[in-house]
Amino acid sequence: MSIMRVEVVSSEQNIYSGEASFVVVPTVQGELGIYPRHEPIMSLVRPGALRLTVPGEAEEILVAVSGGLLEVQPDKITVLADVAVRSAEMDQARAEEAKKAAEARISKAADEESLAKAQAALAAAIAQLKTLDYLRSQKNK
Repeated sequence: MSIMRVEVVSSEQNIYSGEASFVVVPTVQGELGIYPRHEPIMSLVRPGALRLTVPGEAEEILVAVSGGLLEVQPDKITVLADVAVRSAEMDQARAEEAKKAAEARISKAADEESLAKAQAALAAAIAQLKTLDYLRSQKNK
């Protein structure tokens, strides 16, 4: 089985650093599935669930990403995420509350900076909710 090195980093911490045999990244062009020895590409990441298939692990590793940049090399994938949270750290009620709060902040934004911060918070909440929806859909199979 071929493997590749994967680095998922947010502005605050290293979320995942290790090997994977397959990775699915939500990009602005759609979900991109990447196997080892993929052609080099760069793409913008959109809010959603990043999925890692790790050799020897029964279940995928899920990371909610709110946006960022993807770089693919034949033996390495790097995701520089604006915000990234592992699925084990997510909570449905907290994510829904964060989404509502961000939407309220967007409607009340007085300047460009507060609007941008509120939009980033909304993207992070949406990414978590999408990841939690994916988790639920996998459990119902």
